[in-house]
Amino acid sequence: MSSKITPLVGIVSCRRDQDGHYFHMVGEKYIKAINDYTDCAGILIPAINDELLNGSILDKLDGFLLTGSLSNVHPDRYNAELIDEQLMVDESRDRFVFSMIDAILEREIPLFAICRGFQEMNVAFGGTLYQDLDRDSSYKDHDFKRDDPLEIQYGVSHKVSFINNGLLHQITGVESAEVNSLHAQGVQELGHDLTVDAVSNDGLIEAFTVDGAQGFNLSVQWHPEWKPGTSSTSTSLFNYFGNACKVFAKKP
Repeated sequence: MSSKITPLVGIVSCRRDQDGHYFHMVGEKYIKAINDYTDCAGILIPAINDELLNGSILDKLDGFLLTGSLSNVHPDRYNAELIDEQLMVDESRDRFVFSMIDAILEREIPLFAICRGFQEMNVAFGGTLYQDLDRDSSYKDHDFKRDDPLEIQYGVSHKVSFINNGLLHQITGVESAEVNSLHAQGVQELGHDLTVDAVSNDGLIEAFTVDGAQGFNLSVQWHPEWKPGTSSTSTSLFNYFGNACKVFAKKP
């Protein structure tokens, strides 16, 4: 679409109150994964709900990344009651993301969604979430201990199996992968027009794609952005996403 030498990937920001001031922020691991493993340049997109401004921003992008976050999709978005008042939410990001997903897909901009982004995609297509897997479901031990060192938090947790001939199978050339697991929430009901692409060893949905979408899209529950070079699966995912962004950037 553009004449840029280096494709630009928009990275969604979270909006967070720090000492009475709001900041729009992105974890550095997402920025580094884009910059180091896609041959694209990651740029931070503020979570501002301005249709004209955001449309103009999208017209300049060649890819979009919906990141993970400590915050969660507000249960109002899937017609559920907030069970735990201590649940961290980010309604500014909710408003931004849910106003952008259709526009991204309609423009056929390559879209990669991780963890919270995966859950946003499910909700955007009418799906629901378990607000706490350990409390509300039979799926246990998908969360992490926040007191553990990062290397343990992001260490291998369980296997995910890729659907035969699905996108992950095609990208990686393998049938399964060992992944990390740092999510307290998960898919309860899968959204409309979504196709499962991977499941965990206990049957929880871990990846899906949007049916009929013309551009690249993939949503995963785990965190491939954590040191992608240590995982052939993670490296393949970001390389493939980067290639999709390069192809998009060359469109007239």
